[in-house]
Amino acid sequence: MRKVVLYSLLSLDGVAESPDDFVHVFDDAMRDHLARVVASQDCVLLGRRTYEEWAGYWPTSTEAPFAAFINDVAKYVVCSRPPASEWQQSTVVDGPVSDLVDELRSQPGGDIGVHGSIELARSMIEAELIDELRLVVTPALAGSGRRLFDSDSGRHLELIEAEPTPSGALLLGYRMRSHD
Repeated sequence: MRKVVLYSLLSLDGVAESPDDFVHVFDDAMRDHLARVVASQDCVLLGRRTYEEWAGYWPTSTEAPFAAFINDVAKYVVCSRPPASEWQQSTVVDGPVSDLVDELRSQPGGDIGVHGSIELARSMIEAELIDELRLVVTPALAGSGRRLFDSDSGRHLELIEAEPTPSGALLLGYRMRSHD
């Protein structure tokens, strides 16, 4: 069965919003980690806000490895109203994200990615639709901004990867466990 893998850049104090404000160095180890994560994915789920921001940037970007990946991969935009921008390989999905995940998991293919999209990611974590977290925790305190984990519903995670980078970031991988 296909896995749903959430990739996120976080400040040390847990902020996920506007990573350009706290990711000051994206070193080769971080780039290699991202390349490994996206190499296993053949579709991504995005929220409308992230989709609209990214549709204005990534189609003309050459930043490896993400630009080539995000421009060519199948993108499912989970939103109740159509986005203002169009972007190749995009499908708007207006319905429960759980139905979309069930449908995608039932099809053959690689991992299903979730990138950016804080509100979508939070709702998917809460609904236990995420199988793995791939986090890059940077050595910076953002101070304010939306956090990826903003819920008090305790969860147990299984560490599957932990690696420091030359710039002081941590590459973390966790397998999600259900609320048993």
